[in-house]
Amino acid sequence: MKLLLVEDHQELADNILHFLKQENYVCEWASSIAEAKDILSMFEYDCVLLDMTLPDGMGLTLLHYIKQLYPSTQVIIISAQNSLDYKIIGLDSGADDYITKPFPLPELHSRIKAVARRSNKETNSDLLIYNEIVIDMQSMECKVNDNVLSLTKKELNLLIYFINNKNRVLSRQAIAIHLWGDYTYNLDNVDFIYQHLKNLRRKISEAGGTDYVQTVYGLGYKWTDS
Repeated sequence: MKLLLVEDHQELADNILHFLKQENYVCEWASSIAEAKDILSMFEYDCVLLDMTLPDGMGLTLLHYIKQLYPSTQVIIISAQNSLDYKIIGLDSGADDYITKPFPLPELHSRIKAVARRSNKETNSDLLIYNEIVIDMQSMECKVNDNVLSLTKKELNLLIYFINNKNRVLSRQAIAIHLWGDYTYNLDNVDFIYQHLKNLRRKISEAGGTDYVQTVYGLGYKWTDS
């Protein structure tokens, strides 16, 4: 599950990111509305943790932006505002949950899992399917033509990322940020991306699957039938 935390208080953000990464979430951070919009223009997230008061405006502005851009993305408001009026405004504006600061990190974790369960029920499927490729998003098992693939965590995350962004050119920077959960990019990661992609393509082909990855020279890679 991939999360974006939008929070301007760095100490709190560091604590949340550290905790959730220990729980095996891919977490990224933005400290303002402008920074969050830049990231959201490139990537889709399963859940956004959104502070209500940010340096460049109110979190509700970003909430509306997220729900228009990615209607299925879950949003949990994290706010110091504990009044009923604020909670009603946040939830009526499209937030999926509202938690007030300070909060125990395990409670935040439970709320993330709860909105994820609700999202899965609404989509009525825990399976991600692309032609002969089937991924069980609960067990994280991947099958190609009913053959179970032995994929590393990075290979599986890469496959899910490609399928969720089919027919889009993904830059090496975008892939690096997705796999390593950090808004950084370096030459070492380029080599790792190539190796993970090479292994993934080989394993799919060995199971009788189609190689859907196209190299778009100078830009990155695209997952497509054509």
